[in-house]
Amino acid sequence: MHEMGITQGILDAAIEAAHKAGASRITAVNVSVGELTEIIEDALQFAFDALKPDTLAADAVLNVTMITPRSHCNDCDIDYDHDRFQMVCPTCESFAVTPLNGRELQIDSIDTEDDSEE
Repeated sequence: MHEMGITQGILDAAIEAAHKAGASRITAVNVSVGELTEIIEDALQFAFDALKPDTLAADAVLNVTMITPRSHCNDCDIDYDHDRFQMVCPTCESFAVTPLNGRELQIDSIDTEDDSEE
């Protein structure tokens, strides 16, 4: 399950950012994940819940936005959405396509609190 290593990286980055911001806890980590990454959202959630105890994110939630793949056809010059298995252009059936999105893996934002906010 490669999601465990990916989630550890997300959690490490979130904790480092929270420390730099002077936060005492993380309440949410918001990420975008492209469907072409082959990352399974449920596995990411499971890994986050397994890794977060005894960290600044112990009570945090992981909010995942899955990004639908989109490509550009280099032959007929259209952009189109597709699933992760069928990238061929729906208009001209060309395989000469350029992926535009669907491979994202990024932290969009981290919600934090500090002790003075209570």
